[in-house]
Amino acid sequence: MAESLQYLSGSEIRDKFLKFYESRQHKILPSASLISEDPTVILTIAGMLPFKTIFLGQKKAPQLRATTSQKCIRTNDIENVGRTARHHTFFEMLGNFSFGDYFKEQAIEWAWELSTQVYKLPPERIIPSVFHSDDEAFAIWRDKIGIAEHRIQRLGDDNYWTMGATGPCGPCSELFYDFHPELGDENIDLEDDSRFIEFYNLVFMQYNQDTEGNRTPLQNKNIDTGLGLERMAQILQQVSNNYETDLIFPIIKTAGSIAGIDYTKADEKTKTSLKVIGDHVRAVVHLIADGVTASNTDRGYILRRLIRRVVRHGRLIGIEGSFINQVAETAIALSESVYPNVREREEFIKNELQREESQFLKTLETGEKLLAEILAKKPKQISGIEAFTLYDTHGFPLELTQEIAEEEGLSVNVDEFNIEMEKQRDRARAAHQTIDLTVQGSIDKLAEHIHPTEFSGYTELQGTAKVEAVLVEGKSVETAEAGTEIQLILDRTPFYAESGGQIGDKGYLSGDNLLIRIEDVQKESGFFVHYGKIDRGTLNVGTNLNATIDRACRRRAQANHTATHLLQAALKKIVDDSISQAGSLVDFDRLRFDFNCPRALKPEEIQQIEDLVNTWISEAHEADVNIMPIEDAKAKGATAMFGEKYGDEVRVIDFPGVSMELCGGTHVQNTAEIGIFKIISETGISSGVRRIEAVAGAAVLDYLNVRDKVVKELSDKFKAKPEEISDRVNSLQAELKATQKELEAAKQELALAKSDSLLSQAETVGEYKILVANMGEMDAKSLQSAAERLQQKLGESAVVIASIPSEGKVSLVAAFSQKVIKEKKLQAGKFIGGIAKICGGGGGGRPNLAQAGGRDASKLGEALNVAKQQLIEGLN
Repeated sequence: MAESLQYLSGSEIRDKFLKFYESRQHKILPSASLISEDPTVILTIAGMLPFKTIFLGQKKAPQLRATTSQKCIRTNDIENVGRTARHHTFFEMLGNFSFGDYFKEQAIEWAWELSTQVYKLPPERIIPSVFHSDDEAFAIWRDKIGIAEHRIQRLGDDNYWTMGATGPCGPCSELFYDFHPELGDENIDLEDDSRFIEFYNLVFMQYNQDTEGNRTPLQNKNIDTGLGLERMAQILQQVSNNYETDLIFPIIKTAGSIAGIDYTKADEKTKTSLKVIGDHVRAVVHLIADGVTASNTDRGYILRRLIRRVVRHGRLIGIEGSFINQVAETAIALSESVYPNVREREEFIKNELQREESQFLKTLETGEKLLAEILAKKPKQISGIEAFTLYDTHGFPLELTQEIAEEEGLSVNVDEFNIEMEKQRDRARAAHQTIDLTVQGSIDKLAEHIHPTEFSGYTELQGTAKVEAVLVEGKSVETAEAGTEIQLILDRTPFYAESGGQIGDKGYLSGDNLLIRIEDVQKESGFFVHYGKIDRGTLNVGTNLNATIDRACRRRAQANHTATHLLQAALKKIVDDSISQAGSLVDFDRLRFDFNCPRALKPEEIQQIEDLVNTWISEAHEADVNIMPIEDAKAKGATAMFGEKYGDEVRVIDFPGVSMELCGGTHVQNTAEIGIFKIISETGISSGVRRIEAVAGAAVLDYLNVRDKVVKELSDKFKAKPEEISDRVNSLQAELKATQKELEAAKQELALAKSDSLLSQAETVGEYKILVANMGEMDAKSLQSAAERLQQKLGESAVVIASIPSEGKVSLVAAFSQKVIKEKKLQAGKFIGGIAKICGGGGGGRPNLAQAGGRDASKLGEALNVAKQQLIEGLN
């Protein structure tokens, strides 16, 4: 590589890029979260994604020019991570953006100036490419920048960018760095990764593509660029791949030191594992910092998969036990100056990693052992059934089975795996709920003619509204009669539509000799859909109605919703400030709050939380509700839910000094209106997610009435005062335990007595005694005691006895003397296991004593006959 290149750290590269464009009137914006606000993707995959709505024309740009360093995650090429020089899951994309301001010429000139004058890349090492028909860009590179024609490469579809099947699109121009200019300019092949690396991509959004594929010029042309931070670091730091830059190599070095490995002296397979660890640990630290928790779906599964790959590659290089948090600390230290949230959420990150790692180490040990057994059979392919059993029974991911199989030169029958997975889904489908697509489809058609519903329910509990549309069984109608179940849309409504965890309002719509009972309200594409039934009269589209919500239900919902805000504030104050909401339900009679926490709450913590919430209620804090720009709300410290999508302006519910959250729900004006708060339960619902169920306000009285009734019934039955019930139950439990002990002892005595009566039935085979017998309904424990006693009394002997302790259940026990074991090579464990199979079961144990079970009691007679015959043959 060229000696003339200046060395820049990753931080310096990032800083110089942002300052370069800031000096050219670009506003530096912070990186968006990895949890994308775009519903079409689950993670931020590109630098332009936070600006997608601006490029689509759905939102006005707050400024004409912007520049960012955007965190991104892509896992589509995860199998290439560590194997190639440039593939990553986590990376940073430096970008400059123009929203209808400058275009091709300025973008190209600045990209060249940045590359050659700021980063000081030798001009002769930069090869530009253009879309094959983009003569304008070609001319700019040739005439304005001065690049020789033969060095400007015209490329095909790879140099044309589209957002999707329709929408903004345009040609690209890419900048490639040449590691080996000595090979000359003739026959340049940009696909040669060993010679060229693409480091800067300029997208010229100049067309709009319609459903037919036709492209028309955009009124406002946009610029979207991306410069890969890791790639520029590889170039300027003159290392052979992105992993050996200062952005990732310290993480690799930490992992290597834990394993006792020097990366520079390691073989390629070991280096690959170290690179995977370096890349993935960086990714998981930022994912968790941005609010992702491990799960089996969506972004949670991506996180879990990455953590598991880190653990497995740790084992491949000889690391036993937990290590991921040591490596994560290095990743946090590398990032905290630019992304301070990784240090702020350090405890949460490390708790999540530690929990996932420890759980997977157990899974990995079991799965690897079972997979090794499958591979030992030298199969030509691992069957889908085997892979599914590993996944379904032992939690061993399909991707990991495929990865290990690939290392052995094998494949997995994925089609067969998918068939088994679909069978499992079919079994669970009974609990599946579907969306009413007919309603959604009708609303989509109506949206062309009517405006979204205006919500007046924050300040009004009743009002006049016009019927804009009526749906019956999902189809739009002009009129509906009494007795008909309908969905209707009003021009404005005081009814709250279900969102943010709060259920929709109930109430009535009334008019001239018309009454409609509303049971639910849902929001579809900005329209409030009222679900109800016409109790009286005829409903026509265009009718004006009086809309009245059920005030009692609204008061209960308000109390429960405000209580969830107080609950979250109390959790942050008492348990951990990093706790974040993972979901909620605000119903009329209860509330549910899911939150990210790596452990169960202690009983005393639950009591402290409940007490604190009730203290805030009694202190009568007034609500301060405001609409403000989202940046102002965040600056004030308002709590936002991770993954929730917010607009430029947000509604802030503030109980000063207690709680401040972004929320569109309905709330009490004063905490005193809640009355009282009671936690009912605290449980775990998935890995790292806990759930509190509680009641507030009038619902507490309902809860207490139920419990009061139960207490009164128990008092009557136990003839005890309420405060004496606990002691009475403890006393009864002690009595029951003593009685059970006495019963067990009696059973043992009866079993021994019954076994002694069988001694005379023992038969002699050579110098041994054998006894095979059915002990009736004797329980398994007594059966074992009887077998041991019989064998001891018979001396050198083999005893096999059985029973049917309950309907359809078979118990078998074998007891062999030492001489039988040593001289006749018979073992009780192996022997009884084979006999149990006749009864549809199995089992085993020690050579001298073993127990087994079966499910087919009708075969017990046959099994005992076989046992007797085998003992006679084995002892002769």
